[in-house]
Amino acid sequence: MDRRYALGLFATAFISVAAFPNNSFSEAKSLKDQLIGTWIYESSTAVREDGSAVARPRLQGAVTYTAEGRFHFITVRSDAPKYASGDSARPSPEEAMAIASGVVAYTGTYTVDESTKTIHVNIEASSFPNLVGAPNQRRIVTSLTNDQLEFTNPRTPAGITLQLVFKRAK
Repeated sequence: MDRRYALGLFATAFISVAAFPNNSFSEAKSLKDQLIGTWIYESSTAVREDGSAVARPRLQGAVTYTAEGRFHFITVRSDAPKYASGDSARPSPEEAMAIASGVVAYTGTYTVDESTKTIHVNIEASSFPNLVGAPNQRRIVTSLTNDQLEFTNPRTPAGITLQLVFKRAK
């Protein structure tokens, strides 16, 4: 083999590896693969069917998607009152109402429709029992980067549309 030809092949291979480190020339990750992990709640906005905004409490929380198709979602009010009794089994009626109305938690399975960028969730357990087994639970991904996830819940049981923003947990 001619030395110049061999040197040309080596240079071409070296340039290809240098230009495309970590196989970045390979096919992009699927939406499901990009979702896998834990995402920390950042913010949300809510809008009624008539277009009017709904006031949102200060929240903290997270959503986790596993490779096996399971998910866990929780948000809690960050300004929830502490129980005066100090006993989690003995809140006052007011404390219990503030906590119950300020927590949304659910878990179950999910699938992803790559073509519509939609997460379909099957809720198996929830702090709001009306969500368990509710049909057509979907979350439409509106933006997804390595560090941020945004999705819309197009219609909650209360008839509002939620836009949620999460940052990837580190």
